[in-house]
Amino acid sequence: MTNTRKTQLAFAAIAVLLMIIGFAQSWNVSLGILNLCLISAVMALGVNMQWGYAGLLNVGVMGFAALGGMSAVLVSQAPIVEAWNAGWERLFIAAFCFGGTIAATVFCYRKLAPGRNRNLALTLVIVAGLSLTRVFLDPAISSIEAIEPAKTGFLGGLGLPIIFSWLVGGFVAAGIAWCIGKVALGLRADYLAIATLGISEIIIAVLKNEDWLTRGVKNVTGLSRPVPYEIDLQASDWFIDLMRWWHSGSLAAIDASAGQQALKQFVIDGSSIFVKLCYTGLFAGVLIVVLLLSVRALNSPWGRMMRAIRDNEIAAGAMGKDVTRRHLEIFVIGSAVIGIAGAMLTTLDGQFTPTSYQPLRFTFLIWVMVIVGGSGNNMGSVLGGFLIWLVWIEAEPVGVWMMQAGTGWLDESNALRLHLIENAQHMRLFFMGLVLLLVLRFSPGGILPEVVRKQKNTV
Repeated sequence: MTNTRKTQLAFAAIAVLLMIIGFAQSWNVSLGILNLCLISAVMALGVNMQWGYAGLLNVGVMGFAALGGMSAVLVSQAPIVEAWNAGWERLFIAAFCFGGTIAATVFCYRKLAPGRNRNLALTLVIVAGLSLTRVFLDPAISSIEAIEPAKTGFLGGLGLPIIFSWLVGGFVAAGIAWCIGKVALGLRADYLAIATLGISEIIIAVLKNEDWLTRGVKNVTGLSRPVPYEIDLQASDWFIDLMRWWHSGSLAAIDASAGQQALKQFVIDGSSIFVKLCYTGLFAGVLIVVLLLSVRALNSPWGRMMRAIRDNEIAAGAMGKDVTRRHLEIFVIGSAVIGIAGAMLTTLDGQFTPTSYQPLRFTFLIWVMVIVGGSGNNMGSVLGGFLIWLVWIEAEPVGVWMMQAGTGWLDESNALRLHLIENAQHMRLFFMGLVLLLVLRFSPGGILPEVVRKQKNTV
């Protein structure tokens, strides 16, 4: 079977599964899963760029996704004027001191000869600079967080449409990735994994504890939307007329009084589906753009060079390729894509909750998407994003059904039966492991493995 045919069949199977969920459960559930699948596919493409293109083991995926979520807050939330008035002057001075500390550290590192004197100078500059920064930063944070902490207690944002945060999230994640890459990309693969995981934990810890920035664990709710609100649709004449036309057959079969009540319910249900379809259009557009750019990059001379570096760094370096610089490029690009996906996820949720970013749990999911779909294959990563997230969501109801069917012969009050049904949600871990084991056993390269095109000799 050709790779194209396999791709078509795989995505057709995903479409069938989503349709089954729509008919068996509800179209709201099916479209909700589809939207999360689209976001997961974008995130999996970012990881695939780093691992599939260049062999970089990034275990800090959730840190970059959290930066994207933070960007959604900083872009869309209205500025808190009282908080700015209370602490902006000392905050600005603290930022100036911190920037001066970095500049002085770089100056000493470059101008002084290696040895004890340079180490002593660097230590003095860093300690003095950070101490001076804290002198202004701590009072600024206290005054900002004291402004109505139950409602705000942070600076707010720029008050712009939240869709701009998708680009901002990509740039923020790319900037942090550049700083990390300059330090960590010289490490061996296993050390790089540990470093990125640790940095991810640091990023999430900062977002949890720095209330003045994103309210920390108090969360930011009610973020603006790039799509209409259901309540507005339900009050719009054009949408009511659309639902009346769409369900005209059902409404014609009942009397007028019951028809009004049925139309009201159709409008309520239809508004939720319409909003989800709007999100689907936006997310699908982003996925298509990222996918097309990824395919173009992978098939370009730059992509072939990245795969050559991945397969044999020593040989690529001997051919004059700057391996560290290319690793930094792909690390930044992949992290930017993850940041975009993180901003999309926060937009869909309508809130930013730092405690929901669990690096070990959800980073594992994204990596399973890449491995199961096919490392090094962009379409494989997209397929993995759809398949794994669908399995992750549907494993719980399927697990409950399996437990109920398997223990139907027991009494309803039986302790074993109740225990199995109550813990059926843990079946998702079983299903995830089962999918991973089956794919690695029968298709080690993933469902859609990387296609290696060999050049024909023309001599």
